[in-house]
Amino acid sequence: MAVTTAAPAAGPGQNQSARAALAAFVGTTIEWYDFFIYGTAAALVFGPLFFTAESPYIATLSAFGTFAVGFLARPLGGLIFGHLGDRFGRKRALVATLVMMGIATSCIGLLPTYASVGLWAPVMLVVLRLIQGLAVGGEWGGAVLMAAEHAPAGRNTFFASFAQLGSPAGQILSLLAFRLAGLLDKESFLTWGWRVPFLVSILLLGVGLAIRLGVAESPAFEKARAAGGPPAAPVREVLTTSLKPVLLAAGANTFAIASVYLFNTFMIAFTTQYLGIERATILDALLIGAVVQLVMTPVGARIAEAIRNERLFLQGTLIWAMLAPYPLFWLVETKSVPLIVLGLALNVIGTGTFYAVIAGYLAGAFPTRVRYTAISIAYQFCGALAGGLTPIVGTVLAERFQGHWWPIAVFGSALAGVSFLCVTAIGGYRARQRGFLDG
Repeated sequence: MAVTTAAPAAGPGQNQSARAALAAFVGTTIEWYDFFIYGTAAALVFGPLFFTAESPYIATLSAFGTFAVGFLARPLGGLIFGHLGDRFGRKRALVATLVMMGIATSCIGLLPTYASVGLWAPVMLVVLRLIQGLAVGGEWGGAVLMAAEHAPAGRNTFFASFAQLGSPAGQILSLLAFRLAGLLDKESFLTWGWRVPFLVSILLLGVGLAIRLGVAESPAFEKARAAGGPPAAPVREVLTTSLKPVLLAAGANTFAIASVYLFNTFMIAFTTQYLGIERATILDALLIGAVVQLVMTPVGARIAEAIRNERLFLQGTLIWAMLAPYPLFWLVETKSVPLIVLGLALNVIGTGTFYAVIAGYLAGAFPTRVRYTAISIAYQFCGALAGGLTPIVGTVLAERFQGHWWPIAVFGSALAGVSFLCVTAIGGYRARQRGFLDG
């Protein structure tokens, strides 16, 4: 692995490695909790509350449209906070993203609906969604690097996976929050119950800040700054020296990003609207699937670290991922809770293990001085397309091919196929550029 780290001294250094991993996990958990509750609310309540369309199909598309807006803001967030992180430090950038996300999410929980203020309701929703997008756009790259660059020598992949643990953990919290809110009667849930998961974010913000502020700046960043000073224009440097790996890294991230929104956010709308499955049933099934992913993430990272061939490991997980959507949707169509859970669990084996390793693998494709900017551009520009459009594409396919799940499964396979090709290509690039990347 080419992610530069300082070998930790005994005691304090090891403590900082553990603290950085914990901070990456807790911080990304909070960020993804905030992001995921929006997606869950978009699938369940935002359509009728913030839009006037009589057709549930149009209302759902409108709600997922605001969901996509956050993804469009993520590349800008990646550029802004990547610049700040490479120039002034990873820690400062990460504190700012956490505060932005916590405040924006809490404010969504206070918004008036269309029935109260008319068009101002969706306008305010979109503005806050944009702020969410900016915040999460800067979060992922910094969290991955703080964990990886604080890691003991040779443990970069495993420690970087702690940032990836935030995704399933955030999903678990978001699903639990809406599951509990869903215990209310329908009128209470639509009136105020859906707001509670958003308002809880302000409490999580306090916890996240307390942990994140206790982590020292990345030793790799400090070493790079001492050696030659921070880059004056990280974005320009990335685009002139690392454009090819940025594009390959964006393609490699396709499945990591899109799978979350195809097999979770869209799955809620697909099962409740097209299969008639109860909301509580699919939320419970997705919750179990998220627990499986939470377990598989460190397991996958540890296996990849042990076999010392990340590219081969990622290729294997993607082959599994290309095949898994077919049994998944076949089992979901049975409407049997145990079979739905089985399908989700089989699918998560591929998605969870791939997601565990891809962050550290891609970080090793870029030099330290512009690493935050580079991986943020790759991840967030991919997210704007693969993440923001996936629920919309899934909804269109479900409506166009009602009664047939195979077009959605083919779509899932295609997403994994794109990542397979780019993971393969970027491995060769890393091998050829290893000396350059260590700087």
